[in-house]
Amino acid sequence: MPVYNEEATLEEIVRRVQATPYEKELILVNDCSKDRTREIMGELEKRYPNVRCFHHEQNQGKGGALATGFSKVSGDIVLIQDADLEYDPSDYAALLRPILEGKADVVFGSRFLGGAYTRVHLFWHYVGNRGLTLLSNCFTNLNLTDMETCYKVFRREVLQDVQLKSNRFGFEPEITAKIARKKTPAWRVYEVPISYSGRTYEEGKKIGWKDGVRALYCLAKYSLKEPWAKAAEVQATPAQDKE
Repeated sequence: MPVYNEEATLEEIVRRVQATPYEKELILVNDCSKDRTREIMGELEKRYPNVRCFHHEQNQGKGGALATGFSKVSGDIVLIQDADLEYDPSDYAALLRPILEGKADVVFGSRFLGGAYTRVHLFWHYVGNRGLTLLSNCFTNLNLTDMETCYKVFRREVLQDVQLKSNRFGFEPEITAKIARKKTPAWRVYEVPISYSGRTYEEGKKIGWKDGVRALYCLAKYSLKEPWAKAAEVQATPAQDKE
């Protein structure tokens, strides 16, 4: 769980995750928050024995926080959960089912396949998401409906096979492109509907048009330019993007 300035929602999302009926460890990565996030994380770590907390002393972005978290996991399945209450842990059963049944290596949770409920999207944010997903599909030859979704679930071996470089919101197109380019054998990718309670920018939404531009750049970079390279381990603290 990457966390950046989420003092208002962090305790509640952790409570919801803990309420799911699965044996789990919960790794929180504080990406140099400026509010009370660090203090709250300390309280949560004392309250729950399965919570492990890590802190960045400099802001590295969502991709950087995820790379740190991936390097600390010990479980067989890795699920990304944002800390802002937009995504509902009650969807874990649907997300985990294809992997637990031995059908999938990677599962994307789609906000556009018709979950139990969905807050009406901001129009231009919706258009941006669908446009980026369409371009991603053109580059990767996948047929996803929601490449930018937070809910991505991986067998641990998948993440050990990917070397991440994007520190910020370029993570989404990068991980998608690198999963798609894996051959012999290819990773089996599934998609399931999820619920979604999106925030407005006034309520704290952090993704803006600049992140969309960066995502476009990363789509081209990681789909067309970079050779596939296996990594024995995911970098704990990824290098800054040089572009």
